[in-house]
Amino acid sequence: MGVIVAGTLFALGKLVASAAGVMRTEHVAGKRDLISAFRKTLGRSILTGLELLVAADIIRTVAIEPTMESVLVLGLIVIIRTFLSFSLEVEIEGHWPWQKVAAPGDRDADSD
Repeated sequence: MGVIVAGTLFALGKLVASAAGVMRTEHVAGKRDLISAFRKTLGRSILTGLELLVAADIIRTVAIEPTMESVLVLGLIVIIRTFLSFSLEVEIEGHWPWQKVAAPGDRDADSD
């Protein structure tokens, strides 16, 4: 949880610094780009936090005496967090993982 909070604070600090002109993020030209950069930074911190939470749940389940109930609960938690991670990844990147991203000037990427 601390990773998510720290990532949120970092993303906010980066947004404020970029908006104030103290720091220029890559390819930021306007207000819309600032918000997009903020959302990407925030999304990545949330993804990292979710991955750490899944790892902690797995360790906790293995560390205690594993019962069928705790394993089923762990499975459900992992499925839900995996879905959330997948959704956030699509939101951050703007495309499905299996889609090719067209490079500037690349006309063949749309023909797949």
